[in-house]
Amino acid sequence: MDITELSYEEAFGQLEGLVAQLETGELSLEQSVALYELGQRLSAHCQDLLEKAELKIRMVEEDDA
Repeated sequence: MDITELSYEEAFGQLEGLVAQLETGELSLEQSVALYELGQRLSAHCQDLLEKAELKIRMVEEDDA
């Protein structure tokens, strides 16, 4: 899966699913670590998309001023 191609909503939805899986406590340590690592990448992608959206908003606001 190429995380960079996911929309914010898709990535956040997958992140929520991973958290739910981790919270069950039914996974092996290896599975938990793998999901945690994927969650970190999804979280970073979401943060990047939010920062880009914020930058666009600032640019629009500056153009309107």
